[in-house]
Amino acid sequence: MRHLIDPLDLSKAEAQSLLELAMRIRQDPAAYQEVATHKKLATLFYEPSTRTRLSFEAAMLNLGGHVLGFPSDIVSSATKGESVADTIRIISCYADIAAMRHPKEGAPLRASRYSRIPVINAGDGGHQHPTQTLTDLLTILTRKGRLENLTIGLCGDLKFGRTVHSLIKTMARYEGVRFVLISPEELRVPDYIIKDVLQANNISYTETHSLEDAMPELDILYMTRVQKERFFNEEDYVRLKNSYILTREKMGLAKPDMAVLHPLPRVNEIALDVDDDPRAAYFEQAQNGVYVRMALIMMLLGLTDPKTGKEVSLC
Repeated sequence: MRHLIDPLDLSKAEAQSLLELAMRIRQDPAAYQEVATHKKLATLFYEPSTRTRLSFEAAMLNLGGHVLGFPSDIVSSATKGESVADTIRIISCYADIAAMRHPKEGAPLRASRYSRIPVINAGDGGHQHPTQTLTDLLTILTRKGRLENLTIGLCGDLKFGRTVHSLIKTMARYEGVRFVLISPEELRVPDYIIKDVLQANNISYTETHSLEDAMPELDILYMTRVQKERFFNEEDYVRLKNSYILTREKMGLAKPDMAVLHPLPRVNEIALDVDDDPRAAYFEQAQNGVYVRMALIMMLLGLTDPKTGKEVSLC
């Protein structure tokens, strides 16, 4: 039995197989509407979510399966003091697979150690968000046609942004990838990402405070919001929340084929008039999240791909 807790839980070959399956689903989603009949997904969300929770639920329903679970900790037995370990033991009696979001880093990993069903990390604190990373990879692949030889700008909250941390760790495995890290000093990428991922793998990167200076060289711009829920000090959040705002004027500095990604939700870091720019890929990215999660559920459950007639699985 396999779990997905960290994006590097998948080898490059496994990630490639999953993306290929997601592409087949993307091209003909109707062909997959009965592959998970009678299977049940439990969505265990201990903190608020719209896109991730609903995309997991849509993915399972699109596969013909069923969904159960809770949308926040206040409607779960966590309010009574039940541990994550006990919760997953119980959920293992009811469902075939589980997706867990938790504010504490490492909670999904702990759950996986007590679970009798596959556990998917749907985001743990400021740590990892592997299914968002797979969604990002599919969006980059469909927009650029490759995952190698790209200059990727990451802008905004690079300190607490789990999507940023997961994307850096994953894209560092591809040749010719260079990162431009755009943030205020207070929200720069954590030192462990710099040392253990970028420097340890000789990955080219630069750090800058200027979005405008970085724009002309980027193939991908990954915008993030400054996350109020990660701050202990309200004054720090207010001071930093408007550090970077992508506007139509700034888009004029970018390459004609650059793609703008954002894990969403946005607050005001992308102006509304950017939505009409053909380089804006963030709503397409959200749709891709459903296809990726459909593919992941299929592979973790070892279901049959109707397009090939073969069982898909993670080796």
